Formats: sequence, structure tokens, C-alpha cells
Amino acid sequence: MPVQIGAKVHDFSNPTALLQDCHGRILFFLGALEAVAKVLDCAYDEAAARSLSTALQYFREAAPKHNADEEESLFPRLRRLGHPQLDSIRAHLQALESEHQWAAPLHAEVDRLGRQYLAKKQLSAAEIEKFRAAVAQLAGMYRDHIRLEDELIFPAAARLLSAAECAAIAREMAARRHPATPARGESGHS
Repeated sequence: MPVQIGAKVHDFSNPTALLQDCHGRILFFLGALEAVAKVLDCAYDEAAARSLSTALQYFREAAPKHNADEEESLFPRLRRLGHPQLDSIRAHLQALESEHQWAAPLHAEVDRLGRQYLAKKQLSAAEIEKFRAAVAQLAGMYRDHIRLEDELIFPAAARLLSAAECAAIAREMAARRHPATPARGESGHS
């Protein structure tokens, strides 16, 4: 499901900028989850339910592609570069990957409880607290995680990766979203 949040969306020809665009969507849908978490103990609301459904779908379908973009395409190339500016960055890459793994069970819990809420139009008090706690933990992690990538990792990658490496990353990103589709100039959304 392509989603455009904000006015400017990069395409696959600029993979690090596209990854930053994805971060905007992650924060947008995380905000939607936080807003829904606040009203779960109120009367069922169709608008909140639609927002929840869209956010759950985003984190279930698009966000894993973003993680793969980083873990399978970007991070391995950064690790292989011998540039001295990347020495401090390499230390962060494992931590970032660990955060992706740490977040997976929280996403599963949010998805499970969110779907249950959508199906039953309510959750128990204990389930509401579990949902809120999982969303709060994800929010805390993502804000720091995204800041590190946007301020340190992606700018270094944009400066130090060759045009051929960026093109290869772009092709891999495009293939995750649109198998057998060319990467050049195509809009990419995750």
C-alpha cells in the first residue's frame, strides 16, 4: 500500500533520502497508534478504528521492507567500506539491527491486540494496558533509532557510497516492493 505523508517523496534513484521518507511514515503511523492507545477505553470510534487498521497494515506490510532495506542492502555495504569516517558508524549498525529484532515481538503484540480490538470493538483493561505499554516502548525506541539513522547513518552513506552501490541498493529496494520493476525514477513508498 503506497502511502505519501508530506509533500515531497523521493524515488528509488536516491535510496538514503527514500529511507528518510520512510521514517516520516513510520513516525506518522506510530503517532496514529499512540493516539488510538489513548482512546481504547472509550466508546468504540469508527475513525479511530480506521486509523488503527491503516497503521497496523503499515507496520505489518511496509515496515519490514524498510528494515530489509537497511539490514540487507545498506548496512552490509557500509560495513564493507574501508573509510575511516565509518569506524564509529559501524559500531552503531549492530545496535540498530538489534533494535529491529527487539521491536518485532512488540509489533506482533500491537498487531494482535489491535486486530482483536477491531474485531470485538473492545479490549479488556489488561489488554489495553498491554497495547499502551507496547506502543510506548516502540515509540521510545523508534524516535532515538530514527534520529541516529537520519542524522548519522544516512548522511554518511549518501556521502561515501559510490553511485554504483547506491544504484544497487535502489534496485534491491524496488525489487522488495515491485518485483521485476525497474528502479530508475519510480516512486517508492514504504
